[in-house]
Amino acid sequence: MPVDFLTEDEEAAYGRYAGAPSQADLERVFLLNDEDRALIDRRRGDHMKLGFGLQLVTIRWIGAFLEDPLDVPVAVLDFVSEQLGVADPSQVKRYTERAKTKLDHQWEIRRVCGLKEFAAVEAELRAWVAARSRTSGDGPKAIFIDAVGWLRERDVLLPGVTTLARLVAQVRDDTTRRLWGVLEGLLTVGQRYVLDQLLEVPPGSRISDLERWRKGPAPRGSGPTMIKALDQVAEVMGLGMADLGAESVVPARRPPPPPAPALEERALRGRWRRPAGAEHRPSRRGWPAAAAHGPAATAIRLVATKLENRTRLTADFVPNRLESTVPKKQNTTAQRAREAARQGTKYTQAVRTACWASQVRQSGTTGPGLPSRPTGGARRR
Repeated sequence: MPVDFLTEDEEAAYGRYAGAPSQADLERVFLLNDEDRALIDRRRGDHMKLGFGLQLVTIRWIGAFLEDPLDVPVAVLDFVSEQLGVADPSQVKRYTERAKTKLDHQWEIRRVCGLKEFAAVEAELRAWVAARSRTSGDGPKAIFIDAVGWLRERDVLLPGVTTLARLVAQVRDDTTRRLWGVLEGLLTVGQRYVLDQLLEVPPGSRISDLERWRKGPAPRGSGPTMIKALDQVAEVMGLGMADLGAESVVPARRPPPPPAPALEERALRGRWRRPAGAEHRPSRRGWPAAAAHGPAATAIRLVATKLENRTRLTADFVPNRLESTVPKKQNTTAQRAREAARQGTKYTQAVRTACWASQVRQSGTTGPGLPSRPTGGARRR
């Protein structure tokens, strides 16, 4: 059960300040209200007030108490001391002279803020991680980040980074293995043998057939490439895995939205919390792949879907693109371009016919619910 999915920098940023907060964050999170001031004013001495205030704003920002409550950015110290009217912020060093003081203040902050211990919600978090792993293709890091947000939303003190990482890795691994077991139960003995052979590297080849299908043809908008894609679709469909009924066992994965690097960076740094209203980014990896019957069957279905989508897109894009780039001037170059466009139309017709035949084969009828057999359109001259 691997738990090393976090980098050293990410582990260091967990439950700590990962740099100074911005001015907007200071005014939004670190601003003390009247209740905060009343609670702080119960302390005697500026160093006690300032130390208590730092622990209070720290738990709001990172969701955990620091081992050293004074290990905060200078901007945070100055912002809190200015609100409390402490002229000399350096006297906060006296706050840690008595070790029991910070613990007493932490217990009081827990009581006033209604913070919960991790052990009280661990079972509920395990159920959430299992449901998330079962219904999405997200990797452990994405689930870990959202698990931190899940705990923050419920006012739970963050556990140690190793504790949470092991929980996510263990629950995700168990859920994935149960899914593989269900998929394996759908296969016959003959289908299992066929899938085993896909993992073997044929003589004279460097990769297995499954890896060759996963990579697919070179991404070029040419006729030969389209033919290769169609050939791979025929190979995959020839395995007879379309009738396994896996769609009713595994929920459909959501397509990945456009990349948003800033969103991931903000989640991995600072507060470890996804911004409100931000859309969740599913993983691009799809279902896990491994050398087992269930994962192999899953990978084959993904390859088939990928190739079918590629051929559909190429069928709609290539001919129009070629035709639109042909100049009006009649010269040798233009004639060759038009000939390429006509060849692309021919290949496109083959793709559309193959897609139509696939729909007919899956439904077993050509009723009104299916499109009619495609025919060749008029060519531009």
